[in-house]
Amino acid sequence: MDELAEPLAALLGAGGVTDVTRLSGGASRETFRFVADGRPLILQRQRAGDVRDMGLEALVLRAAAAGGVPVPELIADSTDASALGSAYMVLAAVDGETIARKILRDDLYAPARAALPAQLGAAMAQLHTIDTAGLESLPATDQVQQYRDVLDQVAQPHPTFELVFRWLHANRPAPRPPVLVHGDFRLGNVIVGPEGLRAVLDWELAHLGDPMEDLGWLCVKAWRFGSPLPVAGVGRYEQLFEAYEAAGGGAVDPDVVRWWEVLGTLKWGIMCIMQANAHVAGFTRSHELAAIGRRVCENEHDLFLALEGRW
Repeated sequence: MDELAEPLAALLGAGGVTDVTRLSGGASRETFRFVADGRPLILQRQRAGDVRDMGLEALVLRAAAAGGVPVPELIADSTDASALGSAYMVLAAVDGETIARKILRDDLYAPARAALPAQLGAAMAQLHTIDTAGLESLPATDQVQQYRDVLDQVAQPHPTFELVFRWLHANRPAPRPPVLVHGDFRLGNVIVGPEGLRAVLDWELAHLGDPMEDLGWLCVKAWRFGSPLPVAGVGRYEQLFEAYEAAGGGAVDPDVVRWWEVLGTLKWGIMCIMQANAHVAGFTRSHELAAIGRRVCENEHDLFLALEGRW
């Protein structure tokens, strides 16, 4: 990673950059940890083929920080690829844990598990009350139609998903004024210390939409990672809803959150198909992507439980 040290030092006006280490990351970002003049920082660089505007993500991060949401400090960003080879963000490093199984099981994080339902609810309330002036360029899509189109393009028969699409159409909640929505608010996308929430990460799916989407996604069964507790595997619905309302997020309608939870489970099931297809079609040969394809049936099972009110 030495080839990044010199351009990072020039970019940041640092006397020296050391310890550049690549971290595991998602499909759309290359992530590196490094030290500049003794300060630990994080570089996120856009992967080739990802068409999302990283400049919008930086815009959202600044808005979230200004709104009091716990996020890493944004040090520098640009969509100009000339400095580092692609669009990038440089952020302050935040110590803590992101691996869900450790947060849910290790004794070190027992106090965090008790605190997280309220902390996550408060963070979402802060997010959803941010003034969206200046954020009008963020996407705002009908996700039911979006994933209907994706499943049609896949051209695979999934009767369970067809049943759920009908349920979603029949039970669609009344539209609400759009707010800033994170879009992937769950364990794995937050940094946690022994005391609880330290930072919310991964804002590339941020958009304008119904605030209940974030609450529902946090409660999707897949993101409980085997825990029987419905809110991120750490708490009860009532804890999340009460904290959200107490922090000024507005009244929570549990039926609307359930609708988004069902949609979230459907979305994750269709995403599993897409990721497996990327392997099968040879676009990205990956044992991980192939294995994710086996999780489609898990989501079908979870959807039956959801429609029966037994999850």
